Order: sequence, then C-alpha cells, then structure tokens
Amino acid sequence: SRSAATQCKPGGNCPSRQRGMTRQLSPLSVAEDSAAPILELQNPRSPSGICRHSRVGRQSRSGEEGTQAHTESSSQEAEGQTRCQSCTSTFLKLIWRFLIILSVSSSWVGTTQFVKITYETFDCPFFMTWFSTNWNIMVFPIYYSGHLATAQEKQSPIKKFRECSRIFGEDGLTLKLFLKRTAPFSILWTLTNYLYLLALKKLTATDVSALFCCNKAFVFLLSWIVLKDRFMGARIVAAIMAITGIVMMAYADGFQGDSIIGVAYAVGSASTSALYKVLFKMFLGSANFGEAAHFVSTLGFFNLIFISVTPIILYFTKVEYWSPFSAVPWGYLCGVAGLWLAFNILVNVGVVLTYPILISIGTVLSVPGNAAVDLLKHKMLFSVVRLGATIIICIGFLLMLLPEEWDEITLRFINSLKEKKSEDHADDITDSSVHTRSRSRANGAVSIPLA
Repeated sequence: SRSAATQCKPGGNCPSRQRGMTRQLSPLSVAEDSAAPILELQNPRSPSGICRHSRVGRQSRSGEEGTQAHTESSSQEAEGQTRCQSCTSTFLKLIWRFLIILSVSSSWVGTTQFVKITYETFDCPFFMTWFSTNWNIMVFPIYYSGHLATAQEKQSPIKKFRECSRIFGEDGLTLKLFLKRTAPFSILWTLTNYLYLLALKKLTATDVSALFCCNKAFVFLLSWIVLKDRFMGARIVAAIMAITGIVMMAYADGFQGDSIIGVAYAVGSASTSALYKVLFKMFLGSANFGEAAHFVSTLGFFNLIFISVTPIILYFTKVEYWSPFSAVPWGYLCGVAGLWLAFNILVNVGVVLTYPILISIGTVLSVPGNAAVDLLKHKMLFSVVRLGATIIICIGFLLMLLPEEWDEITLRFINSLKEKKSEDHADDITDSSVHTRSRSRANGAVSIPLA
C-alpha cells in the first residue's frame, strides 16, 4: 500500500482505487492497533505477515501481562491468607493464655473462699488438709486419660507409669526411693496446706493470699543461699518489699491478738512452700507434665498410707472432734478438695503448655479476686495499713517475675529506640534538603530565561 502511494508523482492524479485505499489507511497513523485487523481483511495484496506478526506480538504481550497480573494477584491473596492465619493463631494463643490465668486465679480464690465457708460448720483444718491431699492420687489417671485422648502412639498404663517414674532415678520407683524421696516432700506439702488453713481461721482471705505470695521472695533467697543462683538487685528489692508488707500486715492490729498469729501461720505456709520448691529443684531437677503428675499422685498415695493415722489421733484426743458423723459437710469438703486438685493440675499443665510467668500472674491475681469477694459478700472494710501492705507485697511479687537478663534487655531496647530516633531524624533532614534543592531548581528554571 505504501509503494502504491509513493508511485503517485507530486501533483499528479492517482486512481480512485488508490485514493480510497489511502483514505482507508489514513487512520493507521492515529490508531494503529484498532486499524490493523481491518487492513488485513480489506487489502489482501499487502504483506499480511506484518499485520499477523504485530497482532501475535500484541497478543503475546497481553498474555504475558495477564499472567504477570494473575501471579501478582495470587501472591497478594496468599500473603493476605497468611496474615489472616497468623492473626488468627495469635488471637487464639492470647485467648488460651488468658483462660489459663483466669482458671488458675479462679480455682485458688474458690479454694480459699470454700475453706472460709466450711469453717462455719466444721472446724477441723488438719482433716481438711488430709482429705484434700488424698485427691492428688487422681492426678496421674487424669494425665493418662489425656494421653490416650491426644497421643498418636498410645502406651499401656504400666509402660507409661514406668516411663514417668524416671523422675526418681534411672531405676524407677523403688521402696527405698519411695520412702526417701516422698516422705520429706509429703511432710512439707501437708505443712504448707495446714498452715494456710490455720491462717484462714485468724485472717481474711485477702490477707492470707497476699501473705502467701511472699513465697516467691523466699524461693529467691533460698535459691541464692543454697543453690548459688545469680544475684539480682531487683529481686533483693522485691524480697525487702515482701518483708515490709509482712511487718505492715502484723502492725495493722498492733502486734497482738489473732492478727499476729495469723500472719505467723501465713508466713510459715509461704516458707514451707518455698522450701518444697527449692528442695524439688535440688534433688529432682526439672520435670515434664507426666513426671510431675506421677510425683503428685505418689504424694497423695503416701499421704493415704502414712499420714492417715494423724487425723485419727487428733479425733480421739478431741483436738479435732466432730459428732455426730453425719454432721460432716461432705459437700463443702469435696468442693475444697476438687478446687485444690484443679489448681494443682492447672499449675502443672500451665507450666508445660504455656509460660510459667502466666501461672505466677494467675496466683497474684487471686489477691484482688479474694478482695472483691470479701468486699461484696462479707462487707469487709480494709484499713489503709492492710491495703498498703497488700499492694507492696503484690508489687514485690511482680518484681520477682522479671527475667534474669532484664537489665540487659532494657538497655538494648533503650539503645534501639535511640538509634531509631537518630535514623528517623537523619532521614527527615535528608528529605528536607532534597526538597529544598528540587524547589530551588524549579524556581531557577522558571525565573532565569535561557540565552
């Protein structure tokens, strides 16, 4: 078509067919993509290969662009799904941890309040301790039931029992190790719970739960002295705050009457609990959930065999005497034992499945929980001294939860914030200078004419 157009001399008359063809081809210079298929159909003499090539090239380019766009859209969808999944998993983890904290706090508050209610009709703290400790025998069967429900490779009860018995040594649980390792821990367990119940007879549930939180400070002091753990200034401050809170709690009633006796019972319970934990770490080390369940069940079995004689002696000596036998509030006793068992299981499960700090937070949250129950149900008013002592003890407990490298972590965080601020300031200075130079160039191009 172009050769036909060039054969016409300037000023000459071209044929009408050529003029029509020229008129038909004139849109090609304006919209080539839309006129090329029409040119191929209307001019068969022209080299149609060029048109086909251009159309195939455009189709291939459009196909590549579509494939690239589809790939980008699919990658964006995959990234969106990944973000949604990560957000969902994070949300579920937060919900799970919140439920663990709430369950630990609720079970401990419920145990304390049930003991206070049981005291109204049944004043036998050692019998309640012995009865509740016997329920620990069910910890290992509950663990094995969970193993059967969740494990892919299920083991027989005897095989699982022998596997969890390794906490006592490579030879497993023998009679000698049963008496040697279980007896001291069983005595400490019984003393801890018995002193805690005695303290509840003299003090409110809020005061006793707050004083029991001092066991964290006692654990640090014993670990520092006996186990030669790392010295930490923050934990020493926390221990001093715990001791200060104890003194303020005893001073609230003038160091006399039932108050000072109740404080002594609560501090003794916290001390025996700390000694139990330190000795467990010294002789048995760390344990998984199965080994801990086996050990707690062994304590309950030892309590049933060897400590059952103690409540019988107390009964016949009329230290803890009840009559008639039908007057025993078995419903309240089962409630106390069940909540205590739930607390022990949640502590062991929470340490394995989540962070141990969550269990500690759940324990310290029992203090405001008991305070709310005492205030709403029993209409108790707290003095300023008792309230200040409770707050000081709780703050000291929270200081105990700081990790060992908290000072290094804090310094790194502060340095990273300083570096980030300096980088942002440098970027702002660079952007402002670039903007100033570009604006000066633009102003110079407009104001200065070219020569």
